[in-house]
Amino acid sequence: MLSIIVPVFNEEESLKKLHKEICQSCDRTEPAISFEVIFVDDGSTDTSWKVIDELAQDDHRVSGIRFRRNFGKAAALTAGMQAAEGDVMMMMDADLQDDPAEIPKFLAKLDEDEWDVVNGWKQKRLDPWHKVYPSKVFNGLAGLLSGLKLHDHNCGLKMFRCDVAREIRIYGELHRFIPILAHAKGFRVTELAVNHRERQFGYSKYGIRRFLRGFLDLLTVKFLTSFGQRPQHALGTIGLVFFGLGLLGLGYLMCLWFAVNLFGIAMMFGKVIGPIGNRPLLGYSIASLLLGAQGIAAGLLAELMVSFMGRKTDNYSIRAKTHLRNSEEEPAENHS
Repeated sequence: MLSIIVPVFNEEESLKKLHKEICQSCDRTEPAISFEVIFVDDGSTDTSWKVIDELAQDDHRVSGIRFRRNFGKAAALTAGMQAAEGDVMMMMDADLQDDPAEIPKFLAKLDEDEWDVVNGWKQKRLDPWHKVYPSKVFNGLAGLLSGLKLHDHNCGLKMFRCDVAREIRIYGELHRFIPILAHAKGFRVTELAVNHRERQFGYSKYGIRRFLRGFLDLLTVKFLTSFGQRPQHALGTIGLVFFGLGLLGLGYLMCLWFAVNLFGIAMMFGKVIGPIGNRPLLGYSIASLLLGAQGIAAGLLAELMVSFMGRKTDNYSIRAKTHLRNSEEEPAENHS
């Protein structure tokens, strides 16, 4: 079964139409696609939850989760993935820019060569230029740092097997890096060109700050995928470099001190050797030595945290739920 997870934030106008399009896409496929839709209301201030509740009452394939406040898209997706019971999961935005008609194509692509993750690619984007070109730069950096070259890491349409959801943890804004996190685990990742539609309702909730945060998140993902289980290799290496530079500087100054105080050498390379206490190199060397020691110590502390405190916690609070498909049902009466 396919579990479609839809994060919702003030999308009251689009939810019923999105639900209708999902049903049409799945029911008209031969054979029909067995599916569930999990709407996760991420602290909406409009009537989105009322619409979700109505859809859940009218269609047993629909369920809803409501957060007490806005916790972010990653938290909404995590809650949806934990509630899903499908063998395959799909992320989809609620603003109708993602086309539900792509669902059969994603399923076919997933089974085509036994892929684990299929990432959408908005080949023809209908966004303004100030969103398109920074996105291209971001996708290039993501491919360069991660080794996974995709055209559109941030596409809202992503399909993956339930094994992927069980083995990766997303928080903050790392939902856009699900393919990279899965790739780092050894899952097979591919992409599929999708239809991108113009926004019909609402407004974009992202601005230029999104790209700045995205770059910082990309560095976080690079660190997690490369050094998440061995942080000392990163922090310790940086610490050793600064520690080594500090030792070299202090070693050079020590040689000058011996030359003046033990051997009476007053000049070197045509210049008078002055007191080492007046040299800026002394301050730089001590600072580099201390910074290097702190880097090594931070690496050791990070190793201890990874070893003893690697516990997963949920960073959201659920306010209400409709009926969930994986909830326990009352046992049927025995009429024999």
